Amino acid sequence: MTTIKLHNTRTRRKEEFTPLDKDNVRMYVCGPTVYDRAHLGNARPVVVFDVLYRLLRHVYGAEHVTYVRNFTDVDDKINARAAESGRSIGEITAETTQWFLDDMAALGALEPDHMPRATQYIPQMVAMIEGLIAKGHAYEAEGHVLFAVDSWREGYGKLSGRSVDDMIAGARVEVAPYKRNPMDFVLWKPSSDDLPGWDSPWGRGRPGWHIECSAMAHELLGESFDIHGGGNDLMFPHHENEIAQSCCAHPEGEFAKVWLHNEMLQVEGKKMSKSLGNFFTVRDLLDQGIPGEVIRFVFLSTHYRKPMDWTAEKAQNAINTLREWSFLTLGAKDGQVDDDVLDALVDDLNTAEAMHRLNEIYKDGEDSVLLASAKLLGLNLTEVGQQKWAHLFEFEVSDDKFLKEGIDYQPTVGVIGWGEVSDELRDTSLSLVHRWLAYRRESNWADADRLKSEAAALGVELRASRSSSGINNGIASLSSTYIDPAKLEALK
Repeated sequence: MTTIKLHNTRTRRKEEFTPLDKDNVRMYVCGPTVYDRAHLGNARPVVVFDVLYRLLRHVYGAEHVTYVRNFTDVDDKINARAAESGRSIGEITAETTQWFLDDMAALGALEPDHMPRATQYIPQMVAMIEGLIAKGHAYEAEGHVLFAVDSWREGYGKLSGRSVDDMIAGARVEVAPYKRNPMDFVLWKPSSDDLPGWDSPWGRGRPGWHIECSAMAHELLGESFDIHGGGNDLMFPHHENEIAQSCCAHPEGEFAKVWLHNEMLQVEGKKMSKSLGNFFTVRDLLDQGIPGEVIRFVFLSTHYRKPMDWTAEKAQNAINTLREWSFLTLGAKDGQVDDDVLDALVDDLNTAEAMHRLNEIYKDGEDSVLLASAKLLGLNLTEVGQQKWAHLFEFEVSDDKFLKEGIDYQPTVGVIGWGEVSDELRDTSLSLVHRWLAYRRESNWADADRLKSEAAALGVELRASRSSSGINNGIASLSSTYIDPAKLEALK
């Protein structure tokens, strides 16, 4: 069987991945807090772990992989958004949850096998907290329940590689008189009448942030499971606290065996920030006309453990490349996944190397292999070519009375899409439209149809339109920026 190697954050080395049960490979990934649109940084771990999910399914079989990604639908940010907007918490979380699913689907992400909402697992959280109190790992204070970090000093900090004393010295922690140790974290807190709350042994309240993932992972995946993933911003305190409470609540298990963390995202070399004007949600880019496949392509072009920089140039390169790949694979049937692509992915999800290999496959003209290999990375080239964004550049010629009278006339040119088209390709495309329109004016339909068919084979669609003023127009739609102008010029 194919061997997968993954860089385990906990051990700080690349290891051969051996599932606890090859018939039930289990993965948990921390999902979004649903109060607003997912920004570009939120989308990176979704794509990273979607590739891992696809790889695990490819190696072990789709029926032998269980993927869980949660929704945090009880949180102070959600409460604040409800107070600001005057809308109900339930309405906000339902809407933003669907936004997230729609936006991630646009990036080609498969839905996990389970997508639990925190509010669906309150009884499991209460039971886990009760167990932690009974074992001496948590205590009640002024309506709160807190995890006692001192009760598990031997394990706390191993994931992030810091001692408790170092974390106390360097961390910004909530100062509260009821805490025994500044690092103790909240498992349960009281709720006022205007906030969401559930009955518990400690009064009406709501869970802290960290306990939800531990309770849901245990309920759906058991005391021990294979992989836990998320962005490296979650390593401390969220993942560190998950480990502490889970291992103390269920000492017979080890919680997650392998920990994976993706690096953060920048925009044009700078940290994404609203103050810098470089803050984008996924929906912002989709609404600008940037296809989800392009976003995914840019993400995959950088290894998940390296910082990723989103730039307009990378987006343009992705557009050009995807159009080339999809044009080659039009009409192709799935072949076998390329061995080198698979080798790159099983080597700690080296998507950057896999994407490089895909381009070599394209250059070799192996359409079926390219189609199957790209699909393993979540890039559906058939859908790109036939449904999503059929043309990137369009040039339009007005066939009005000046053209009919043979007078030199500067045509109207419209460009749809991004990036640059060479002057030579632009001029040749316009000349091609002129020749096609000339055949049509002469009612030479045989040559007009022949020219249209030959142009389509080179990646240019010729079509006619009529303006509101009755002027006939000819339009050349280009499938890529790499069409050979000389070949277009040779068409007669």
